[in-house]
Amino acid sequence: MKISDLLGIEHPLIQAPMAGVQGSALCIAVCNAGGLGSLPCAMLTPQSLRSELETIRQHTTRPYNVNFFCHTPPAADPAREAAWRQALRPYYQALNIDPQDLSPAAARAPFSSAAADILEEFRPPVISFHFGLPSTELMQRAKDWGAKILSSATTVDEAIWLEDHGVDAIIAQGLEAGGHRGMFLNDDLTTQMGSIALVPQIVRRVKVPVIAAGGIADARGVAAAMALGAAGVQAGTAYLLALEATTSAVHRAALKSRAAAHTALTNLFTGRPARGIVNRIIRELGPISNKAPEFPLATAAITPLRTQAEAMGSDEFSPLWAGQNASACLEAGAADITRALAAGFQA
Repeated sequence: MKISDLLGIEHPLIQAPMAGVQGSALCIAVCNAGGLGSLPCAMLTPQSLRSELETIRQHTTRPYNVNFFCHTPPAADPAREAAWRQALRPYYQALNIDPQDLSPAAARAPFSSAAADILEEFRPPVISFHFGLPSTELMQRAKDWGAKILSSATTVDEAIWLEDHGVDAIIAQGLEAGGHRGMFLNDDLTTQMGSIALVPQIVRRVKVPVIAAGGIADARGVAAAMALGAAGVQAGTAYLLALEATTSAVHRAALKSRAAAHTALTNLFTGRPARGIVNRIIRELGPISNKAPEFPLATAAITPLRTQAEAMGSDEFSPLWAGQNASACLEAGAADITRALAAGFQA
């Protein structure tokens, strides 16, 4: 089945949900341009979630996607968290920050019954998940209100698991993709592969539609993904410079600089591997550290550094999420970006 038919959209194009750099405005603009706009919900409070859903309902009648994480919140590990603060101590000292006076970072909550209660009032047409799937009960609640279910796979095994557990379509997240890896069956980064290898392998092994993601930032990338057998594409980095995005000033500057050519998978900012532009802290601590607490606990200790540095116009401690094709980003309205990407479906 075509993604456009399954999801009720004009173009088989999904705007990747990007927590921290967007809200409902980007989602709405993409929906109204014929794609599937997405709202990242993992960092929203119940009040914010309700407000954003009300805004979407007021400004578009087209299908949209809400996205949630499905991680298991880790138990606190005081020893590991203390070791992490110790590793960051030289930076605290340089910026005059007291490491004993850290405020909790913004929560990243997994999908829950409370979130489902709110969603049920709005009945979003599409719900997507990262890091696997929620419980069977929560999945069924979404299906009962008519939602189509999507989730990310980074390996063939994950794709088969998702199909066996009832998803309507699979997002094949190639290694090039920006932001958090959606991996959930194991944490072995050597299992990860690029889109050109991953997409056709998943297409051969599952019956549900496959959506290609990773490195797709222009019409040529869209056409290439479709040639690999994808039923549609998901693009995230392509929208980071959109006028409707809330991407910070330092993040936008990095995306438009030569630095954007060098990205890496790093766990320094959250505790899970995610692709971003290499900056000072990644260079000096190395992209992957066994001292970083489990996701999302690593965030609390690094957030004060980010806040202080960004106030001075520096991106040295910021998570500059981006895929490997950031050079193709357009600084334009999301509708124009959507139309530019959609031209690839005609190629």
